[in-house]
Amino acid sequence: MSSTRKLVIGLGVVVAVATSGIALADMAPGDHPMEPDHMQQAMPPGPHAMGPAHRQEMMRQHEGMMPMMGGGMHEAATTPASPGQDAFGAIQEIVRILDADPKTDWSKVDLEALRQHLIDMNEVTLKAAAAPKPIDGGLEIAVTGSGRTLVAIQRMIPAWVQMANGHDGWSAKASELPDGELLTVTAADPSQVQHIRGLGFIGLLASGSWHQPHHLAMAKGEFDHEHLVHPH
Repeated sequence: MSSTRKLVIGLGVVVAVATSGIALADMAPGDHPMEPDHMQQAMPPGPHAMGPAHRQEMMRQHEGMMPMMGGGMHEAATTPASPGQDAFGAIQEIVRILDADPKTDWSKVDLEALRQHLIDMNEVTLKAAAAPKPIDGGLEIAVTGSGRTLVAIQRMIPAWVQMANGHDGWSAKASELPDGELLTVTAADPSQVQHIRGLGFIGLLASGSWHQPHHLAMAKGEFDHEHLVHPH
């Protein structure tokens, strides 16, 4: 090999080594020639591939977005869902239904009637005294109270009888007492007799599928709620 050719090859090696050293010196302390797999996959191939400075900027922006994303998720997870009070929640549900129905006649809506009914439900459920007595074919219950509870009993028990009579073959009736109502529920089917006795007072009142439609009809002003206004 001639001395001239050896000189050219030697100069080429020196230039290559020097160029590599300069490239390594320009890298930031955190850079590394071997990028993680996900960064390699993210980098476009060819002459337009991102340099180290561009990749560092993208990573910085990504890290800056994470606290904001985490904060939004935390905020959504801590937004209360409960209305805080059962009657309020029941009325809120009805209002959503009315708002979503384009046929709602707002001139007839009577949410105050529904509120008074929910007060009655609270009085009867939590404050009324119920004295059950097994009778032939079913159950007899003296439902009594005073003040606002008595008013609620006199409104709710006769109304419940009107809706429940005939349900599952039941025969339901109510008669007035000086301090409440005498509720009688019987059935011809022996299995239903045991069912009635097992349900007892509050189980009987909670039976049936008419309660929620009854509340919606009342709120729409479509329900005859004479019993809610004038206790006998």
